[in-house]
Amino acid sequence: MLLVNNAGDYRQYYRPLAHAPWHGCTPADLVFPSFVFIMGVALVYGLTAAHEQPTLHRATLWRVARRVLVLLVLGLLIGLIPYFYFTSFRIPGVLQRIALVYGISSVLFLKTTWRQQLWMFMGLLVLYNVLLQLVPVPGYGPANLEPATNLGAWLDKRLFTVNHLFLKDKGWDPESLLGTLPTIATGLLGLLAGQWLRRPAPARTTKAAWLFVAGAGLLLAGLIWNGWFPINKALWTSSFVLYAGGISVLALATLYFLVDVQEWRGAWTRPLVACGSNALLVFFLPEVLERLLTRLKLHHPDGTVFYARDWLYHTWFTAHFANPYHASLAYALAYTAVWVAILWVLYRRRIFFTV
Repeated sequence: MLLVNNAGDYRQYYRPLAHAPWHGCTPADLVFPSFVFIMGVALVYGLTAAHEQPTLHRATLWRVARRVLVLLVLGLLIGLIPYFYFTSFRIPGVLQRIALVYGISSVLFLKTTWRQQLWMFMGLLVLYNVLLQLVPVPGYGPANLEPATNLGAWLDKRLFTVNHLFLKDKGWDPESLLGTLPTIATGLLGLLAGQWLRRPAPARTTKAAWLFVAGAGLLLAGLIWNGWFPINKALWTSSFVLYAGGISVLALATLYFLVDVQEWRGAWTRPLVACGSNALLVFFLPEVLERLLTRLKLHHPDGTVFYARDWLYHTWFTAHFANPYHASLAYALAYTAVWVAILWVLYRRRIFFTV
């Protein structure tokens, strides 16, 4: 995530670390769905005790509601910092979508069975496909998958107005409200995987094997559905849910096999644990810092004015790399290394930030 979100220059950045322009998928496009998927897995481990005791549901849902509210506020803060222009800040966003999916997934886990969740998973994918490809878009005409004229973009402009979207000049937002529906399906996939892992039987090796089978099947299904509903991260299409979900399941199966079945828990796992222990912190603070650096103006003695981030990038990176792509990557790597070091210190001192 840090490598994807903090390139030195997005116009000169290696393709695997940049989002696909529209249809298609790069490794960068897999970060967000992987996080939503593993959030669903973690929900199973965090809420199983409450799930098994209906008397705890009410208190648990209040805690869930509080977390949803905190995530929503933090997401809106990212859009408001540093100027707090309430007339033109971004309302949709990554944390906002995560908050909604977390809240809905929590309710579904507590109140439904895994079979019902499986049916809802499939139903959401079909429903979203129908909405985007069959429902006419008011004011634009037939259903379409173009950035500013699809049904989700139309709904965002009606609810939020263009001044509150990420791409104001183009009139659409990659975290559209309608796109929350298939994102819930990604969360449900995590719930299903988590419940499979927590089953007392079968053996761990069998669990890992079936995860590999399920992941491969989902990936193949996503590639097939791509033929008429293209894989697209910004739209979070149904084929993207299956394709990215399949890769997430395969990654989980691999880690589960190595760490839990083979018990390979050496030094290679510690940086991953340190980063995962403060996932919210390492999303929120780097985003805030990036917004501050790109808006803080510095004044040179010769009268020129430039932004702090541009000064850092050109002074410490472009000046030392002949290849601009190398400079852009070096900036992202340095930025990532700083935050990983901070997370490691926090982890060693047992300091964790949660909501």
